[in-house]
Amino acid sequence: MIATPETTEPIVLRHDRDGVATLTLNRPAARNALSAALMSELEDAFGAIAKDVDVKVVILAANGPAFCAGHDLKEMRANPGRQHYEALFTQCSRLMMAITRLPRPVIAKVHATATAAGCQLVATCDLAVAAEGARFATPGVNIGLFCSTPMVALSRAVGRKAAMEMLLTGSAIDAAEALGLGLVNRVVAADDLDSAAWDLAAAIAAKSPLTVATGKEAFYRQIDLDLDAAYAYASEVMTRNMEARDAAEGIDAFLEKRQPTWEGR
Repeated sequence: MIATPETTEPIVLRHDRDGVATLTLNRPAARNALSAALMSELEDAFGAIAKDVDVKVVILAANGPAFCAGHDLKEMRANPGRQHYEALFTQCSRLMMAITRLPRPVIAKVHATATAAGCQLVATCDLAVAAEGARFATPGVNIGLFCSTPMVALSRAVGRKAAMEMLLTGSAIDAAEALGLGLVNRVVAADDLDSAAWDLAAAIAAKSPLTVATGKEAFYRQIDLDLDAAYAYASEVMTRNMEARDAAEGIDAFLEKRQPTWEGR
């Protein structure tokens, strides 16, 4: 892993326990801004997790005063030019797609502010738990740079009117409003954030990993299909799912009033 000048520690930390991998953004002095190096490390981490059969769920957390301040503006201004900008935004989009395509659910554990591409990161994660003091914004419009790539994830996580207001005004919303809009799943006291994220992850980790992976892929594939196509696709997915050993085991365990034993096949 890469260590930056502001710290001798890796800029992404990984800790595994009981089938849950926690990835922690670790550029606290830079408010965890998404530098090219940080995005590269996250891509590598998600790529490794995709191949790790022992990981059932991922928690994405952060150290320092912010969850993520978005792109590293100092780095961007230090490297002006279309080629650099295209590479940076392509890399960011690739990172977001890596989260969506990962066959494990990713839970954002948001302890503080998430802005611009940091808000995009939260919106991209499958689930999100936030502390009461967390805030969310897409403030690019305030500095002449519309949050166009964050818009992609945000507009798929909340309603259109709410997304447009955040994008056009740049105003921040608090955790309670984020919950009401559907940007996060749960809001808890700061002292309860770790346990709330862990309880959610553990509940999912107890399920069949095959079933969870099947369901996550199906969710994102059907969401943009028209209704007829979505039902046709979902019916095919359920048919294949029913043929899996874990489905037979789960149904038998339910009928026999016992706990299932998952094999992931």
